[in-house]
Amino acid sequence: MTPDQLELLLKASQSLSAARVLLDNGFPDYAASRAYYTMFYIAEAFLEGEEMSFSSHAAVISAFGREFARTGRVPVEFHQFLIRAQGLRNAGDYGQLNAVTVEQATEQINHAEQFLELAQNLIGTLPPNS
Repeated sequence: MTPDQLELLLKASQSLSAARVLLDNGFPDYAASRAYYTMFYIAEAFLEGEEMSFSSHAAVISAFGREFARTGRVPVEFHQFLIRAQGLRNAGDYGQLNAVTVEQATEQINHAEQFLELAQNLIGTLPPNS
């Protein structure tokens, strides 16, 4: 794991913790947004391992799909998790108030947890208490 990958995975872990706090306190729109960012940072970490970086969310999502999901390096469902999470993030951040349900936010957090577990299995384990 490179230092940049470690930083992205630590950021993802913090974002996941924030998503849980937000959901527990009645803010599913913002919890879904943080869950999306958890997955987004992890996708960036995977791409960083290939010395690839991009300036837009769409480019990161596309490259992650092309380089990792389509090639079978990660299960395709993780690319789908990322795509769906971006849609909910957009709804939560830019849509009407309470655009994301508690159930939807919970599902996104569960997907983000799976994404972080995948990253730790394939990229490297985070230090304890991170």
